[in-house]
Amino acid sequence: MITLHEEIVVPRSAKDCFRYVADFRNTPEWDATAVRADKLTPGPVGLNSRFDLDCKAGPTMLQLEYTIEEFQPWHSVVLRGKGRWFDVLDTIVFSERDDGTTHIDYRAEFHYHYGLEKLAGGMENALRKMGRASLRGLKRALEDTNTLPGTRAATARADKWVAPGVAMFSRLGYRRGRKHWLPTTRFMDGQHVVITGTSSGLGNATAIALAEAGADLTLVIRNPKGVEPLQQQIADATGRTDITIELADLSLMADVEALAQRLIAKERPIDVLVNNAGALFNERALTEEGLERSFALLLLSPWHLTRLLKPLLADHEEPARVINVISGGMYTEQLKCNKLIMRPETYRGAVAYARCKRALTVLTELWADAWADDNIVVNAMHPGWADTPGVASALPTFRKITQRILRNPQEGADTIIWLARATEAAQVSGKLFLDREIRTPYLLDKTRESVTERNRLEDYLEIKLREAKEGPAAAA
Repeated sequence: MITLHEEIVVPRSAKDCFRYVADFRNTPEWDATAVRADKLTPGPVGLNSRFDLDCKAGPTMLQLEYTIEEFQPWHSVVLRGKGRWFDVLDTIVFSERDDGTTHIDYRAEFHYHYGLEKLAGGMENALRKMGRASLRGLKRALEDTNTLPGTRAATARADKWVAPGVAMFSRLGYRRGRKHWLPTTRFMDGQHVVITGTSSGLGNATAIALAEAGADLTLVIRNPKGVEPLQQQIADATGRTDITIELADLSLMADVEALAQRLIAKERPIDVLVNNAGALFNERALTEEGLERSFALLLLSPWHLTRLLKPLLADHEEPARVINVISGGMYTEQLKCNKLIMRPETYRGAVAYARCKRALTVLTELWADAWADDNIVVNAMHPGWADTPGVASALPTFRKITQRILRNPQEGADTIIWLARATEAAQVSGKLFLDREIRTPYLLDKTRESVTERNRLEDYLEIKLREAKEGPAAAA
């Protein structure tokens, strides 16, 4: 048996340290030998939770299955890892000090199989060096002093050549980006997060992840029949039963205003607003208010809701965050206000979707400039090509062709979660992100809008909002 013993002191509470370390899905963020970690058991992290880890050992890859054998919040956690060549028992003890720092005591006992103890003895110095490096990584992670990532040179080159940049929308792009990510250790206890469109897909994955991070959630969905299944799903995944769900058909401006009024009446500040609700409609239709529904849901709704909720976002001690979920389809379209509402004879769902997402990207930049003095940061994110129920129903041919390279909803939602949670994500405003990296909003120069169109956009939306309030005849 070989025993490793390391100690560190970090400027975080014992609760934060325990929650981060006990969730072994986080291990690749701080342990350089871990390259992948998945949780195998449902429900919140706790006693008997199991994790599957892939670890590097020189040129080879080792697979370990870890089980939490002791779980004492916020004091200690014991995990047993079982692999082909050895087992390891990790005992991690957290002791919070009077000055608010936490002492972390880490012990790992390695038990080798097949008579490999003698061979392992020759590797003891390397193992100890590995243990020290891992704890240094954990210390850096918990210190949470990350700087904002810029755009890597390789990414800029890929975007310049267009096709390689588009290829990064796939699962391969996610895996490529993940290699360069910094740890996210900030928890969101006491932070109020409002997310639209959470019944499935990206919004659902975001809600679960931010519930796990401790955020107080208000989730907006359209269908009353979805309330109980959504509550149960989040409870099953996270143990949280304190989630607020609001009903609103966000394609209707009356519902948008009623939702905003309910939230304002509660007088609860909003720390993060995620504008995620959306759908791709292959058939053109009008809402009850007489607006083309793609335009109403994808553009007018997030514009109107965000402005109405601005008083709950403004002037926080820490910057409030607005996150607009856009789509790679917008890269093919140029903002022209008089083409945002497509005529029946020219309507194509994918084009209508893309044009609205282009406009939402422009709004992101406009709000970032206009609201900087209100301590609100506004950013957009592109999820890449994600395999969501919306894609399956609206783009079945695309899904059939690309299914093997599509991201799952959790991979697609990762940058939303990072923008909502990471400390460094509050340091920038008015940018577009893909895989936690700032990306150009224009792959093609011909899609750059004129200054006139940028300046006209919000006036145009004001007109359409007024028409919706006046009724179908005015909006037609």
